[in-house]
Amino acid sequence: MLKLGVPSKGRLMEQTFDWFGARGITLRRTGSDREYAGAVDGAEGLELVLLSAGEIPRELAAGRIHLGVTGSDLVRDKLADWDRQVAELAPMGFGHADLIIAVPACWPDVDTLDDLDAVAAAFRRAHGHRLRIATKYHRLVRNFLTENGVADYQLVDSQGATEGTVKNLTAEAIADITSTGETLRANHLKILKDGLIHQSQATLYRSLRADWTGAAHALDDLCDTLELRTG
Repeated sequence: MLKLGVPSKGRLMEQTFDWFGARGITLRRTGSDREYAGAVDGAEGLELVLLSAGEIPRELAAGRIHLGVTGSDLVRDKLADWDRQVAELAPMGFGHADLIIAVPACWPDVDTLDDLDAVAAAFRRAHGHRLRIATKYHRLVRNFLTENGVADYQLVDSQGATEGTVKNLTAEAIADITSTGETLRANHLKILKDGLIHQSQATLYRSLRADWTGAAHALDDLCDTLELRTG
């Protein structure tokens, strides 16, 4: 049996169902909204597993599901050496968002990562502690800043309204997902000109750690139906 992990609720689940439906495979929830059960029509040997989008990278890496739909940002942030644990089967064309670094709009001389690095050094000299950047995406942000030579910062975890952390004085800058930038502007933040970390979208992934004994044929059939290459 080929196990497919799909987000269990919200717009991402609906768009995933629509994407498969447009390709002749019907995915649906069964039971009440509180039950994480699903069914599949149009694909032999395919089992639907409903999970949170954040759980799907972990389940793929553990090999407990064969396929999974989640944001490319989540895979890259949650899995070290992600491309050794999962393989992309198809970008799905929805769930688009940019992971960016933003700073207060009232910092007129801070428009680039070099500017941020200079401000971070000055901030530490003035305040005795590192400039704080609030984010949920620690691995992606840390790697990006290291590659671009930014130092003298610390990442602070934010699992809520990250855009509000600067206003609430719990951070001096943020790294977060944005689609339109409206929430950033409403919180008087601006995106650095070279502060794009990752352009994310919903993607269908294949686990490289799962046991494919008995599931490889079902994958071939599924990929034929979806007109995908297994790579």
